[in-house]
Amino acid sequence: MNYPSIIFNFAKLQSKQFIYKLLMLHSNKKRSFIALGKFLSQFSETETLRNENVLHNDLYFDAFQDLIQLSQSHNGWYTPENVYFSIQSWANALTEEHLDKWLSAYTFNVMESKTVGLVLAGNIPLVGFHDFLSVLISGHKVAVKLSSNDQHLLPFLAKYLIACEPYLSEKITFVEGKLENFDAVIATGSTNTSRYFEYYFKDKPSIIRKSRNSVAILNGSESKEQMVALGEDIFRYFGLGCRNVSKLFVPKGYNFDAFFGGIFPYQDVIKYEKYANNYDYNKAVFLMSNFKLLDNEFMTIMEDSSYASPISSVFYEYYEDLEQLKLRLASDSEKIQCIVSNKITENSIAFGETQKPNLWDYADNVDTLAFLLNI
Repeated sequence: MNYPSIIFNFAKLQSKQFIYKLLMLHSNKKRSFIALGKFLSQFSETETLRNENVLHNDLYFDAFQDLIQLSQSHNGWYTPENVYFSIQSWANALTEEHLDKWLSAYTFNVMESKTVGLVLAGNIPLVGFHDFLSVLISGHKVAVKLSSNDQHLLPFLAKYLIACEPYLSEKITFVEGKLENFDAVIATGSTNTSRYFEYYFKDKPSIIRKSRNSVAILNGSESKEQMVALGEDIFRYFGLGCRNVSKLFVPKGYNFDAFFGGIFPYQDVIKYEKYANNYDYNKAVFLMSNFKLLDNEFMTIMEDSSYASPISSVFYEYYEDLEQLKLRLASDSEKIQCIVSNKITENSIAFGETQKPNLWDYADNVDTLAFLLNI
């Protein structure tokens, strides 16, 4: 009897069975996220409709509706309007078509499941969900350190996913205290906190995200519809996201009338107390500093070379040479998340689309999934 041959064939069989198991688990995880997308698609600001064909509605539908309504009491910036917007964005992303398109570019051969720590921000609802999704879909375990500003939405969605695929209960942990016992980390914070992250996580594979801002390049040929859409890029989530436009580049002599006309439909933003307080405070600071402002009673714009403007304000800067501007933006790429324009630059995002990223639109242009598949 040829024992080495038997052992070799047995090993090949075991390997095939292991790979088959990995593929099945990957398929099951994908199906659970598709089910989550269908669950989220029921919830809309204009009309929330219960679909009896959606999995586990008996356990989670009413509870999630209540959580949405309570979100603003947990975080004053999480208005129902903005929470619904985030939910609908993820419902649109978590379809079989979009997941297949995203995942088709990768080979999923993670043989050893590692623990990836996530240190999440809380500036906008579910801002860390893409990292959470990426870790799980790559085959790793996730240990989540939530922001104190967003303690409830992601844990709820994790419970729904576990109900769809109980195996995920072994893969998801929410960390109360210090993040420990992890093999790699993805941490999101400000430029200041990134220095701490870089030191604390220096011995681990990591993605450390710093503060970034988004800009818009205007040339005066934009339509009224595009100017209204630019208002969405500015005011969605009250301007708190890194994908919100906080800086305009306009040609020398630009007339701001079309811009102010476009953003006028967003005037109700001033009715939110937290936003109004920021508007009053920042306007007073600017005026006391003798800065020249343009003001429409719910937002100020001011000429400034910085990218990061305070809440309720947008900075602007004139340009004379478009090619020189492109070179500057390229050199400042680590400070910029998105560039919005009417196809002025190759990597421009259309007006009104900054807060609707695809699954393959990675924060800071760092391929999170490629990182996870190679740790």
